[in-house]
Amino acid sequence: MNKIHFLLFALSLLSLPNMAQTYDIFIVAGQSNAQGWKGDAAQYPIDVDGLDPNIPMFYTFPEKQKVNSSNGKWITLGPQGGRFEKGHFGPEISFARQLKTKGYQPAIFKFSKGATSLAKSWKRPGENGLTDKMIASYHKAMKALKEDGHTGVVRGFIWIQGESDSHGKSAVAYRKNLSAIIKYVRNDLTNVPNLPVILGIDEQHKFVKKTPLVLESHKSFAAKDPNAIFTSMLGLEKADKTHLTPTALIAHGERLSQAYLTLVGDKSKQ
Repeated sequence: MNKIHFLLFALSLLSLPNMAQTYDIFIVAGQSNAQGWKGDAAQYPIDVDGLDPNIPMFYTFPEKQKVNSSNGKWITLGPQGGRFEKGHFGPEISFARQLKTKGYQPAIFKFSKGATSLAKSWKRPGENGLTDKMIASYHKAMKALKEDGHTGVVRGFIWIQGESDSHGKSAVAYRKNLSAIIKYVRNDLTNVPNLPVILGIDEQHKFVKKTPLVLESHKSFAAKDPNAIFTSMLGLEKADKTHLTPTALIAHGERLSQAYLTLVGDKSKQ
């Protein structure tokens, strides 16, 4: 961990709330655009309203890099270590900030890894894939939250993934695999059977355009499930053929928050 990352981490720890809080926990998971692969924190959006110090975050990137997690602790919303000199960020920043202004007390649990397939990398619960690693990380996060004197209720599952499955047998199996992971998150991991689910995939990715089965699986699930919604990435600027620019990641997070509000409603008006 270099000096900049250490300073960011230390400052975030110091600014965690001391009084007991009950947080609305949002699970953000998937591949590179969930992580924010091109989200250079040199372009981290200015926190005009001073919201970040009051939004906890626990993140894990199961990758071989020096800075790949919040070290098993809840820190405050901000750039995550690695990828760029000042770190990186994903759509969770604008997502959480927007919900904070709408009466929620968001806390972000983030687990993601780029270029990963649901069929071959994440796998189903119990198959020793990334899903099992996410489950273990989630339990660690909930334990740490309790040890910090806080409580939390999971309010949503954001799944940004699918490009790596958009070919061959993985594409054919995607619908069942997607349903399986959502069912587990709802019924076993969080014990919230009607947990709101937000789905997203890059419709313009070359794999998705060539074989749209995964995209259709996202849309079909959302159409049939009253507590799920599909979000589009159409029109968002790309840094390359696959990854969203920092500006687009901010816009994507805003789309995700609007989708959640469409499903659940503006808490500040309730």
